[in-house]
Amino acid sequence: MTDASLHASTVYEDEASFGDYFALLKPRVMSLVVFTALVGLLAAPVSVHPVVGFCAILFIAIGGGASGALNMWWDADIDRIMKRTKKRPIPAGKITAPEAMTFGIALSGLSVIMLALATNIFAGAFLAFTIFFYVVIYTMWLKRSTPQNIVIGGAAGAFPPVIGWIAATGSMSLEPWLMFALTFMWTPPHFWALALFMRNDYDDAGVPMLTVTHGRRTTRLHILAYTVLLAVLAIGTGFTSIGGPIYMAVAVVLNALFLLGALRISRRDEIASEADNFKVERSFFKLSLLYLFLHFGAILAETLLKPFGLGGW
Repeated sequence: MTDASLHASTVYEDEASFGDYFALLKPRVMSLVVFTALVGLLAAPVSVHPVVGFCAILFIAIGGGASGALNMWWDADIDRIMKRTKKRPIPAGKITAPEAMTFGIALSGLSVIMLALATNIFAGAFLAFTIFFYVVIYTMWLKRSTPQNIVIGGAAGAFPPVIGWIAATGSMSLEPWLMFALTFMWTPPHFWALALFMRNDYDDAGVPMLTVTHGRRTTRLHILAYTVLLAVLAIGTGFTSIGGPIYMAVAVVLNALFLLGALRISRRDEIASEADNFKVERSFFKLSLLYLFLHFGAILAETLLKPFGLGGW
């Protein structure tokens, strides 16, 4: 258990606003959840009623937000220490940890039940498993116990397109798992690039990121290795039913840039990095934000153009 509970009795001077509770949902992360789930839903080979589709994405988004709130509840102690998280609602004194926990649990139950009712029980159950994986497996266990926290825990963020597909079809197939794999393999280089220039934060908070336990040199090599595997997967996906010429063009260009960035990172030493304030690493991290969005955007474009005979192979 974290020491978040020690602050349960703290008197909060500023009353929490709607914006503070919305911030608990990690809206930036939620936007990725919504988009990838939407692509998974629309790429499914069945027609979904617009109202059902809207409800599915809404409840998946709420489930993702619930995970974020529970993550902030549990991590309140380290969020107070890390520079990039100390302004979150709990460490900023806007919301108490117990309030965040209650909020997260309530939204979790609501999202799972409503998704099951709006689509199918399988989708609701899979959303429940995703929330459990992110909160219990990743946040409570892996994050503070192993440098592989991001690798294994990345599965939680990769599940939304699978949930979207299941919400539409009620079943599984290869395509949503290819989308899952894209996000899963993208997560380590994305977060390790961040960890390279934010290492002191993880050091101070005692979070065993790879940069802390094995050093930046090892982290750089890991980024390159995962980027190579990611490029093979991403380009290979272009030859499947969710790929096509648009996707392939995007994948080739983006993965060439991503590989170049990872190679440049692998060749850097700490003197050069600190001299320019980790310019290359920060540039790679910014590219990684576009990387996943554009790949899923290309899958969506292929899907939307197929009825006109323009998408796919």
